[in-house]
Amino acid sequence: MTDAPERAVASRDGGAGARLADELRARILRGELVPRERIRQESLAASLGASRALVREALRILEADGLITTVPNTGSWVSALSRAECEEVYEIRERLEPLLLRRSLPGLGPARIARLADLAERIRDVRDVEQFLRLDRELHLLSYEGAETAVLGDTVHRLWNTTQHYRRAFSLLLDADDLRTLHEEHHMLVKAIRDGDADGAERVLAGHIRRTRLQLAHHPDVFDDEPTDQRSTP
Repeated sequence: MTDAPERAVASRDGGAGARLADELRARILRGELVPRERIRQESLAASLGASRALVREALRILEADGLITTVPNTGSWVSALSRAECEEVYEIRERLEPLLLRRSLPGLGPARIARLADLAERIRDVRDVEQFLRLDRELHLLSYEGAETAVLGDTVHRLWNTTQHYRRAFSLLLDADDLRTLHEEHHMLVKAIRDGDADGAERVLAGHIRRTRLQLAHHPDVFDDEPTDQRSTP
């Protein structure tokens, strides 16, 4: 049986590993670490003042999140998608996220819906891509918070993580007409949620995701299909 001191050490290390994972997750989602970039445990441990054991724990957490790919006895890289993989993931999102949204609607409540409306307004005035990505992510993931799920919610979060880099690329491709459509869709989505119109909310959301997929399909230059051992950090 594990005694109290051993449990305390495990709890402490687990908490430290989770905090380190949070820091690395933020770097990846902000684009500071890019797809196919190699994660060198020794350099990372030195730069963060952490042990290699904590770095390994953080990488295990991020692999479960879909942000890191680890090849046994070889190394870890920031996860990347080929063009075909990205299209498939977006097709999955088109089907899963409307379902999650439908399940979420009854549990959202007035406070969350008011926050969604505020986010839709704030996004309209944003010009910085990173701020747009942060607010857009908050809006969509908040719209799912009313759902109680065993699998679906975690699956959608993982899909969002794996497509974060490509959402950034999509955002950089938007022209004035695209932005106007995007903002209209956000407001239509919030209205359908406020009205309790699950069918309407599903339609708007599916179209919203589909438009991103089709836009990316017209820009193969966004994707780098080199094997994961072709890019590394110094």
